[in-house]
Amino acid sequence: MVKPLMPRQPVPGLVVPTVGGDNWRLQDQQPENFTLVVFYRGYHCPICKNYLVELNRLADDFAAKGVSVLALSSDTEERATAVKNEWQLPNITIGYDLTMQQAKDWGLYTSAGRGVTSIGVEEPEVFSEPAVYLLRPDGTLYWGNVSTMPFARPHFKELLGALDFVIKNDYPARGELA
Repeated sequence: MVKPLMPRQPVPGLVVPTVGGDNWRLQDQQPENFTLVVFYRGYHCPICKNYLVELNRLADDFAAKGVSVLALSSDTEERATAVKNEWQLPNITIGYDLTMQQAKDWGLYTSAGRGVTSIGVEEPEVFSEPAVYLLRPDGTLYWGNVSTMPFARPHFKELLGALDFVIKNDYPARGELA
């Protein structure tokens, strides 16, 4: 059973390698306002491609609001590098090698591979489904959205608009009651 993360509570630690860079460590992040962690399904997912292209396009807008961004999956380094290069994502950090234990710790759903996708790429044997988390600089969860499917994800443009309100009004995290 997937255990959800709780708003206002610390999230699990996270250390992942990044394409063309060093390991990304959640504990080392020092954003002005938030860290945006986007878990995507992987190189095999055409919906992920469109989603991350949009995030890449808006990366400067997130940075202007004091939000650092990481997109990551359980892809191998080779597949993550293909994501970064083929999908043309120069503005966002791409992490890889998310373990299934890390996925479980972060409350992600996981799926078994079912062969070749509509874009002709083999699904991994096991991979995580999408999720988007907004974290406070102190490492607590502010907002989260976890899905069992590749479609119907939060829109980054709407999240940017919400951030204006959240930051201006110091709006508290909600959904904190267990």
